[in-house]
Amino acid sequence: METTHITRRAPGRPLAGIAACIALAVVPLLPTAAAAQAPAAWPTRPVSFVVPFSPGGGTDIAARLLAVRLGQKWGQSVVVDNRTGAGGLVGAELVAKAKPDGYTLLIGNVGTQSINPSLYKMPYDADRAFAPVSLFAELPFAFVVNPAVPAKTPKELIALAQATPGKYTYASSGSGGSPHLTAEIFQQAAGVNLVHVPYKGGGPAMADLMAGHVDMLFASILETSGYVKSGKLRALAVTSAQRSPAMPEVPTLAELGVANAESGSWVALLAPAGTPQALVDRIAADVKEVVATEDMRRALIAQGATPRGSTPAELQKTIDADKQRYGQVIKLRGVKVE
Repeated sequence: METTHITRRAPGRPLAGIAACIALAVVPLLPTAAAAQAPAAWPTRPVSFVVPFSPGGGTDIAARLLAVRLGQKWGQSVVVDNRTGAGGLVGAELVAKAKPDGYTLLIGNVGTQSINPSLYKMPYDADRAFAPVSLFAELPFAFVVNPAVPAKTPKELIALAQATPGKYTYASSGSGGSPHLTAEIFQQAAGVNLVHVPYKGGGPAMADLMAGHVDMLFASILETSGYVKSGKLRALAVTSAQRSPAMPEVPTLAELGVANAESGSWVALLAPAGTPQALVDRIAADVKEVVATEDMRRALIAQGATPRGSTPAELQKTIDADKQRYGQVIKLRGVKVE
């Protein structure tokens, strides 16, 4: 006859022992899940910074400064990949659709993140396509003119423009970009009519300004400071609330009597949505650490930028606030992309 063996729990032995066995079986799975959230070995290959603007502009210059220093910290190359078009949409879309593994990141600015949603039919969900990582530079704008323009101050320029409406031209890095909107804000505040000449990026706009093909430009001090110091351009004012350390001798528009014309830009790092938050936080911490170094601070300030790291949440707050502000300017001034 077959004997049935029944294993009984010893008297007084708690069921917790069974739970402990189950826990031991589960524990080996936990490191795998954690690793999926924050790859400890990242990066193991080059990282790409997609800059959605032409080489030579303020966003591009700041990106290259950051790329060199993060590359040194990470022990991997950080490659700057310029993908221009549609006011930054081409490059931004590439990152929005990239694999969220930390190897393809966006160098965004106020234009790509806060202005474009009010100007374009977006090829992605602007509110959900990216994971904000960190700010790393603020870019005050300088109001510069070709030296052939007779105005030495904003008031003199305003007088010339009012006397000959439609004569004076201003370049921008593209229709609907922050330099363009800064000029719209200035025209509204000053009561003048200037002719807009858009370019495909800050570099070409700057080249034509120095060649005398256009009269003036609102651009980041990062882009303009070297040309102002060499005498190739004349700075009439800065559009920030306070003077820039890179151009301390140049007053603000507000100081010179042009009120309600404050503007500027910023540069930030963003990742594709879905990038593990632990990895986003790690990159943000690295950016903040690098930006705080004396070497990086000097490099940015020398180019007219204000170093500024941030948390992902702080970057998101900045994006949202500027999105509301510039959306109102676009609607009021009837700004459209060409």
